[in-house]
Amino acid sequence: MEAILQENNNSTFYKIVVPIILSVFAVYLTIGMSLGILPNFIENELRSGSIAVGAVIGLQSLATLLTRAYAGRVTDTKGAKRSSNLGIILVIVTGIFYIVATAFSHHPFLALALILFSRVVHGISESMLVTGALTWGIGLTGTGKSGKVMTWNGIAMYAGIAIGAPLGIWLQRTFGIQSAFAAIILLSVAAWLSTIGLPVPAPDPAHIRTPFYKVIRQIAEQGLGLAFSSIGFACISSFIALLFISENWGDASIAFIAFGSCYVLTRIFFSSFPDRFGGYRVALVSLVIEIIGQLFIGLAVSREMAITGCALTGVGFSLIFPALGVLAIKKIDPRMRGTALGGYAAFFDLSLGLAAPVAGIIAGWYNYHAVYLFGGVSCLLAIIILLINRER
Repeated sequence: MEAILQENNNSTFYKIVVPIILSVFAVYLTIGMSLGILPNFIENELRSGSIAVGAVIGLQSLATLLTRAYAGRVTDTKGAKRSSNLGIILVIVTGIFYIVATAFSHHPFLALALILFSRVVHGISESMLVTGALTWGIGLTGTGKSGKVMTWNGIAMYAGIAIGAPLGIWLQRTFGIQSAFAAIILLSVAAWLSTIGLPVPAPDPAHIRTPFYKVIRQIAEQGLGLAFSSIGFACISSFIALLFISENWGDASIAFIAFGSCYVLTRIFFSSFPDRFGGYRVALVSLVIEIIGQLFIGLAVSREMAITGCALTGVGFSLIFPALGVLAIKKIDPRMRGTALGGYAAFFDLSLGLAAPVAGIIAGWYNYHAVYLFGGVSCLLAIIILLINRER
C-alpha cells in the first residue's frame, strides 16, 4: 500500500512539474542560443573586443539581479502564473530587438546599443519566469518536495543552455542569424502553451511582507556560497567559444554539451545526495570537483583537455544550487517563498553580472586560459566561506 501511495505521489508530482519544466526549458533554450551566437557576432561582425563581449553577457545577469525583489513581490502578491507569463512576454520582446539589431550590423554602435537593451529585457524576463516557476512548482507540490522542484527546474535551465548554444550556432550557420533570433520568439510561445492549463495557488496579498534586505540577510550564507561557485559557469558561458577560436580547436559546441550533459546527469542520478548526506557536505565536495574542472580548462593544452574541464565543472556545479537552496528555503516563512527564492537566485545573478566583465578584463590583460584560473580561485573562496559559516 505504501508503495502504491508513493507511486501515486510521484505521478501527481510529475503531472504538476513537467509543464513548468517544459516552460523553463523553452525559455532557457533562448538564453543558450544567445550565448552561442552573441560573442562571435559582437567580436567579428561588430568588431568589438572581449570587454564588450563580457559586458553584453554580464548585463543580462545584472538586469536579472536588479529585478529579483520585484519578481518576488509580484509572485507573492499577484501569483506565480502572472510572474511567469510576464517573463514569457518579455522574451518575445527580446527576440524582436535581437532581430532589429542584426539589421543594423553595418552600424556597430547602434547594433551594440540594441543588443545591450535586448540583454536587459532578457534578464528581466529570466527573473520573472524563474521566480514564478519555482514558486508555482513548490506551491502545488508542497515544501517537502522543494528540493526536487529546484533540482528539476535546474535541469531544465542548464539543459536549455547546453542545447541552446549549439542549436543557435547551427541555425545561424544554416539559415542565418535572424532565423536563430526568430526561433526565440517561437520558443516563447511554446513556453506559454505548456502551462496554460496548470492550476495556480492563490496568492496572499494581505500578508505583511518581510523587507527584502532582511530576507537576504537570512539566506546570505547560502547565497554567497552559490555566488562564488557560479563564477566557473560564467567563465564557460562567456568565453569558452572564444578560447576554442583562439586556440584553433574548432567549434565549441561540444564544450557546451559536455558541461550541460554532465550537469543534467549528475542531478538525475545524485539528486538525493543533499538529503542523504547534508547540503554543506555535498556543496563542499562539489566545489572541489568544480575547481579541478576549472584548472583543466585553464591549463588545457588540447581541445580534449578543455572539454574534460567543462564536463568536470558541470558535475561540480550541478548540486550546489539545490544543496544550499533547500537550506535557505527552510529559514523563510512559506508566504515569503517567492521573495526568498528571488533573493537566493539573486546571488547567482550577481555572480554572473560581475564575473563576465571581470573575466573579460582578465582575458584582455592576459589570455582566455587565465579566465578559468580566476574561476578556480573563486570556487576556493566559496569553500572558505562555507567552512567558516559551518564552524559558526
